[in-house]
Amino acid sequence: MKYFLNLAALLLSLVLVGCASTTPGKHSDTYTLATTPGELGVRADNNPPGLRTPVYPNGGLRALPNLTLNSLPVRALTPPSDMWDRIRRGFAMPDLDNDLVHDREQWYATRPDYVQRMTDRGGKYLFYIVEELERRDMPTELALLPFIESAFNPQAVSSARAAGMWQFMPATGKNFELKQNMFRDDRRDVLASTRAALDYMQRLYGMFGDWQLALAAYNWGEGSVSRAIAKNKKLGLGTSYLDLKMPMETQFYVPKLQAVKNIVSDPAKFNTTLPSIGNHPYFQTVDIRHDIDVDLAAKLAEVSMSDFRALNPSASKPVLLAAGTPSILLPWDNAEVFQANLEAYGGSRLASWTAWIVPTTLKPADAASRFNMSENELRDVNNIKGRMLIRAGSTLLVRRDSSVLQDVSNHVADNGQLTLAPEVVLRKTTVKAGKKDSAASLAKRYGLNVAEVARWNNVSVSAAFKAGQKIVVYLPARAARAANASHASKTTLPAKTARSSKSASPPKSAKVSVSKKAAAASKKSAPTKKKK
Repeated sequence: MKYFLNLAALLLSLVLVGCASTTPGKHSDTYTLATTPGELGVRADNNPPGLRTPVYPNGGLRALPNLTLNSLPVRALTPPSDMWDRIRRGFAMPDLDNDLVHDREQWYATRPDYVQRMTDRGGKYLFYIVEELERRDMPTELALLPFIESAFNPQAVSSARAAGMWQFMPATGKNFELKQNMFRDDRRDVLASTRAALDYMQRLYGMFGDWQLALAAYNWGEGSVSRAIAKNKKLGLGTSYLDLKMPMETQFYVPKLQAVKNIVSDPAKFNTTLPSIGNHPYFQTVDIRHDIDVDLAAKLAEVSMSDFRALNPSASKPVLLAAGTPSILLPWDNAEVFQANLEAYGGSRLASWTAWIVPTTLKPADAASRFNMSENELRDVNNIKGRMLIRAGSTLLVRRDSSVLQDVSNHVADNGQLTLAPEVVLRKTTVKAGKKDSAASLAKRYGLNVAEVARWNNVSVSAAFKAGQKIVVYLPARAARAANASHASKTTLPAKTARSSKSASPPKSAKVSVSKKAAAASKKSAPTKKKK
């Protein structure tokens, strides 16, 4: 200790010696020495020249320049008690107070069961959304927007085809890189749709400089809001959210959010109890390296199928493709369980489904028979309704043969699409041959294959028919009606001499195909409607 005291004293003495040896008239670091009484100012004392003394300036005091200081938010010393408290602390949008807000407050307050259901659903996603909002320095009111859009249901689909908790339209989703294909719809994906929604709202705020107008544009469209603002400016009217003339849905949009904000701010005031949501992550991301059935993934994670679907709503098919969905979300404690169970899994394969590119246009029944599937199973898993044909080049989900070892490729997983066309319903139609008609001439007239016409009438392909002879052909419904009408107008016989049967079908031995020419003929003969 004595050693350190001596060392400090030695250093102090060296400093004092250095100060005393300052050359008069030279500039030191802090003070300037005056060599004459009026040179720079007046000395504070009568110390001899060479000693460092403070110097005061002559004349009046000069004002300090104005400086702009950026205010920083004061951070609380204690962490938020739960997610609701954390959301309240981040409120930053101006409040709205009008009759529409009060109307929506009353609506929610009188439906406690509905509020309970949507807040229970939202509990799975709020932590992640608030984290993203805080990271982007955005108002935390926006975390409540899915309550308005979808009641926090990631599987919600509107009548206008908007999907997911943030309700993206197909085109808008594509603009924000949300993939929509045969195997996934990122508009429903928790992470992808949240990223896109916040990107979109940041862009809208950059355009309008006002969060209420940005939300109006999110609901109504940026072009519509821009035109409404331009119209009001031209008329000399205000351009705030309340000044614009908007559709009823958009007029209620921000008031709905304000009503939910008010309930979250003071639930007791509205006789509402918010469910407890801890201020911690609900889920975490887990990578998958191979295609795996959804039911197996849920089983290995030891979570219910409903909980698995709630966190992975974009996985609408019974299989997860590693190339298209390289990661899944699992409850925080179940992620490690999944990894351990996956490593210990002794099954022969993880996926019982694969993708198949349809080589030619097929009926669902014909496609199903190639993979030992029932037609109903193929229709259900690929969502094929009614009398439809599967067009060539489409991607189908089919049963995976034991010999298929490789996973679905990146290209198919990212671009697979299913294209359907209405199945042409053929009717057995009886027509009358004209003079010099033959199998070839009738086939050409109706756009049919001459071999089929010959087979249907049990004649050779070179056969000629007598005038008035009844000939059987199979035509699309419209073409059949046109043929009946044409032949009825050319004969004095009753119209039933040229008739069709709805229940009839071509002989099993005949492979029926209707040419584009026949389809065109049927359209040409059918009555048309004017477009409005």
